[in-house]
Amino acid sequence: MNNSFLDYFKCPDRYGHVAVGGQLSRPSGYFSFGPSNVCYGRLSSTRNGSQLGTMPDVAGRVMAERGTVTLPFEMQEVVENLQREQYPLSARKDDSITDSILSAAYYGIRPLMPVSIRKHLQRARLRGWDRIAFPKWPVDRTVNELFEMVMTYSLKANSLKRIPFIWFWPDGAPSAAIMTHDVETAQGRDFCSAIMDMDDSYGIKASFQVVPEQRYEVSQDYLDSITKRGFEVAVQDLNHDGRLYKNREQFLERVGKINSYGRQWGVDGFRAAVLYRREEWFGDLEFSYDMSIPNVAHLDPQRGGCCTVMPYFIGDLLELPVTTTQDYSLFHILQDYKIDLWKTQIELVMEKHGLLSFIIHPDYVMTAPERKVFEELLSHLSGLRQDRGVWIATPGEVNRWWRQRAEMKIVEDEDGIRIEGKGSERARVAYASELDGRLDITVEHAVASRRV
Repeated sequence: MNNSFLDYFKCPDRYGHVAVGGQLSRPSGYFSFGPSNVCYGRLSSTRNGSQLGTMPDVAGRVMAERGTVTLPFEMQEVVENLQREQYPLSARKDDSITDSILSAAYYGIRPLMPVSIRKHLQRARLRGWDRIAFPKWPVDRTVNELFEMVMTYSLKANSLKRIPFIWFWPDGAPSAAIMTHDVETAQGRDFCSAIMDMDDSYGIKASFQVVPEQRYEVSQDYLDSITKRGFEVAVQDLNHDGRLYKNREQFLERVGKINSYGRQWGVDGFRAAVLYRREEWFGDLEFSYDMSIPNVAHLDPQRGGCCTVMPYFIGDLLELPVTTTQDYSLFHILQDYKIDLWKTQIELVMEKHGLLSFIIHPDYVMTAPERKVFEELLSHLSGLRQDRGVWIATPGEVNRWWRQRAEMKIVEDEDGIRIEGKGSERARVAYASELDGRLDITVEHAVASRRV
């Protein structure tokens, strides 16, 4: 079984000895690992909580000695349950006949339905979103907290003051950010040039997710108009009807066409319409990375969330999670025309040195109020790059870096500590230590330093 702890921190293998204390004989259920980290999986010797309100806290049952961290659960299982939304509150689309009929009717007329009507239907469907306890709004960092706690225990188990690891981002950047634009209509397609002008005015390159069929004509000239300016293209669904994952047979038929468009356009990235997803089918996508899983999906038709702010692999596919609220939800569900929520999410993600991932639709920033908010966001991101060293990249660049980092290794010998592997000239050694019961991280040759 893969060691998710080593995959995350990329520290020397000998510091990644994580074991399970006892037989995992109970059914999966909720439990907490620390006061605020909700996990889902099997526990040894103790009954899980079937509901969120009956969770046992198992942090006190960890043993850290003789170079091994012993947990009352299987870390890989719990991490994958969260990242792949394998827990009961991951509200998949309802497969009932009634819901199928209503969904088909809605998406059939959706292209003809103005936002002024659509937003009221969506608000009604999402009523009560702010009372959902898990994943944690506005950003859930459970997976990141879990790894950090295990690192603290590893320091104790190995009687060390610090453990070296490969820093998450190139050149010691404290976090990374990507801007993505989902193009939904012909009007949005025709507004892409103006969007690129706005992005470029702040020195930010983005990715445009393009729907291959039915929504609008996709010419080679249009695709070239994006890539020749240094922006990226990704495939967005097949026809944006919200039914890609309706059933396995239909999915296989559509994914063949989707993969064909990916090859034809020469692109590596994919995003499903409306952020619908079924992670167990991702192996059929012939792309290098996906951008369909929200960190917390309270405001999306498909509830759930991956509970991490870092990229992660699902098989060979790299997932770049959506870690901030979409522009449509901000404007039309929350009726908010400020960037305060985005700023809050940015700080929560950056506390864990994660990936800031944004979805801004050309279709929804054509008018002055929305455009003003978008430009305020661009200005804020530009300031984070200038003042705090955030790496603003395209999704393709993040994909390439994360894959390079996954193949790097950190070496300790008589010559000191170094990183080996392709791209290692941009990699930095970081050190994890314990300070006042919390994990403290410093990065070599970089300003970034923090306590968690």
